[in-house]
Amino acid sequence: MSDSAQARFERLSLEPLTATNGEKGLRGTWGSLRAVFSHRELLDLLIRRDIKARYKDSALGLLWTLINPIVQLCVYYLVMGQILGAARGIDDFAIYVFSGLTIFGLFSDTLSSSTASIVANSGLVKKVYVPREVFPLSSVGSALFTSSVQIVVLIVACFIIGAPPLHLDILYAIPSILLVLLYAGAFGILLSALNVYLRDVQYLTQIVIMLSLWAAPIVYGWTMVSDVIAQFNLPSWLLELYTNNPLTLAVLGFHRAFWTAGTPADYPPMLGVRMLIMFAIGLVVAWICQRIFSRLQGNFAQEL
Repeated sequence: MSDSAQARFERLSLEPLTATNGEKGLRGTWGSLRAVFSHRELLDLLIRRDIKARYKDSALGLLWTLINPIVQLCVYYLVMGQILGAARGIDDFAIYVFSGLTIFGLFSDTLSSSTASIVANSGLVKKVYVPREVFPLSSVGSALFTSSVQIVVLIVACFIIGAPPLHLDILYAIPSILLVLLYAGAFGILLSALNVYLRDVQYLTQIVIMLSLWAAPIVYGWTMVSDVIAQFNLPSWLLELYTNNPLTLAVLGFHRAFWTAGTPADYPPMLGVRMLIMFAIGLVVAWICQRIFSRLQGNFAQEL
């Protein structure tokens, strides 16, 4: 063994061993949060890298973050609204559908990219120790950046159509974004760990995301679901189950913030209270997901 290698082994032998699964319970979660915060500069670098890599080698670069939502808005307005007739029962259909798609895009982008984040960064995971949570969290950060551009396009579209969201209900956008980030981030952390052991998870996630698009009132109204349940005398708890879905609440919150043609009858009662309760439940869900992630991360390097 060379002298330099011997010196490296001696130096490593003096370093304290750090358990990757940490402590248990709330203390373990607090320790993980502190570890992520101490690596915030790395998290910032990973977010910037994800944003740049998304449009790497393209001629228009970050302009695609503007082009994509504009094309999406035009397609849904013309095809879904005018040709298929979905706009007949919903005023300002373009704003209605695009506001729903914007918050849904944040959900789908966050969940899909964070699920694949650990496998995508396998080179780093195998070579250096960093809090593994920074990888799915960096995906959350880059998805939030993309969605912020879409929100700017949405606001500009509201002014162009003549229905600017200049009212206090625009504050509903904040809990909507927080709800999506909390739930998509929590399940993204959990699924990123499961994806290391079973790669089918990322493909199953895509199917769940596709079904979620139609499980929330994005291209149809919440009142349509309410009317169908009443028409067929279905149990009322079905409507409550559908309404209190975090994604449904986030979409309804975005509609209330940006779709000025809506009336109180287009939303369930006590929308803000429902969002607050689901946010509190989401904190517990996030804690459980992080604890499972912590238990699974010990063998990441071997599995990758």
